[in-house]
Amino acid sequence: MQEKHLYEYAVIRVVPRVEREEFINVGVVVFCKRKRFIKVLYTINETKLHAVDPGLDIAQISLNLMSFERIASGAKNGGPIAQLEVPERFRWLTAVRSSVIQTSRPHPGLCDDPDYKILKIFEEMVL
Repeated sequence: MQEKHLYEYAVIRVVPRVEREEFINVGVVVFCKRKRFIKVLYTINETKLHAVDPGLDIAQISLNLMSFERIASGAKNGGPIAQLEVPERFRWLTAVRSSVIQTSRPHPGLCDDPDYKILKIFEEMVL
């Protein structure tokens, strides 16, 4: 049996009209400190997003989500936040904000394979 590790995840949401508090789940971010793991998975379902707000700028949403992915992966073109340590990047990505891209509160769990776990959470919470 493989050793279980504590991980945290948050659901990434698009909130087209912040004042209405309606959202569509578009992705997840998973963090496991012990494995030095952080990863973002997302998808853009234009039909769902336009159902909530027909005027939503999908191109901007896509750019914002790509930034989340670059920050999580520590990409050189991810800006100064992407150069932080893994836990700091996760905390920045999951910080409370009142913008079109938001995350749920982080949720903990135990897993032996964070790559597998992110796929399962993505499937359950987004797809």
